[in-house]
Amino acid sequence: MPPLRISVLAYPGCFASEVHGVPDLLTMATRVAQVRGSLDPAYDVRIVSPRRRVLASGEVRVDVSPLRPSDVLVVPGFEVGPAVDVALVLSRLGPELAAIRAHTAGGAAVVSICLGAFLLAEAGALDRRTATTSWLYADQLARRYPAVDVRADQLVITDRGVTTTAAFSAMYDFALTLIRRHSGASVARATARIALVDDARTSQAPYVDHSILPAGGSTFADQVKRWLDQHLDTAYDLERLAAELHVSSRTLLRRFGATAGVTPLEYLQAARVRRAGQLLETTGRTVARIAGEVGYRDPASFSRLFRRHTGKAPGEYRAQFRRTT
Repeated sequence: MPPLRISVLAYPGCFASEVHGVPDLLTMATRVAQVRGSLDPAYDVRIVSPRRRVLASGEVRVDVSPLRPSDVLVVPGFEVGPAVDVALVLSRLGPELAAIRAHTAGGAAVVSICLGAFLLAEAGALDRRTATTSWLYADQLARRYPAVDVRADQLVITDRGVTTTAAFSAMYDFALTLIRRHSGASVARATARIALVDDARTSQAPYVDHSILPAGGSTFADQVKRWLDQHLDTAYDLERLAAELHVSSRTLLRRFGATAGVTPLEYLQAARVRRAGQLLETTGRTVARIAGEVGYRDPASFSRLFRRHTGKAPGEYRAQFRRTT
């Protein structure tokens, strides 16, 4: 087979580590394959740009090659913070957005890393597709691009040739998936072991820290969420919830769903899992007791729900995230 042509799109302000992360892991996979007898290179990776000179975040210079036809275009994320205006960043990346549009026009595969999803969305590549990005900026992506179905809990999503990944280290989850498909499961597994990369993650939900998410607003959906957050241990009762908000149950479901994108029960289940995760991290309470504190009398039912949301059983979650200080 000819090598898979992969281009990584570098641009001003992008994270240099996200530019080089995927190529580095693919290089490791190539070495693993060579040790196992593979003579032909599996990947042809280049860092490309429509510009002659690129300074990544931290004023790090990135050597680039001209744009070229590729099987896969990888779009890294960019530096953000309280003083960074996403709209302003995107307004300065016209050549890169044009390159993404040209690449995807013929149906070629494209991948975003972290906030690279904003470039894909701005270029129209995510319209009417399901996508993910860093959990910290998922709400902002959803608000800015209502045609995109944003799934904040997912690590990697591929929808009709367009792949989006969660924050930073999720680039390795994507790269391992690519290696697994192109070089085989054994090469991917060995590469993950050498790089000390977790090759069994399924969700970014366990990593969400709600203490640093933007504060909630005052919309109707926000009011519903606050009430549910304050009654995690109370049995779900739609009629009571509607009465507390002074609306009918039908109106509550319609208004909340239109804004939140989920039902009140689905939000409540996710909120209970978040609270349970905090208790597993910070206390020595039994799983049964924690289940009761977040509204579940049956620990087995709670454990199934917890695994569905986080990809881990409560005991596994505690073993990985338990805080010792």
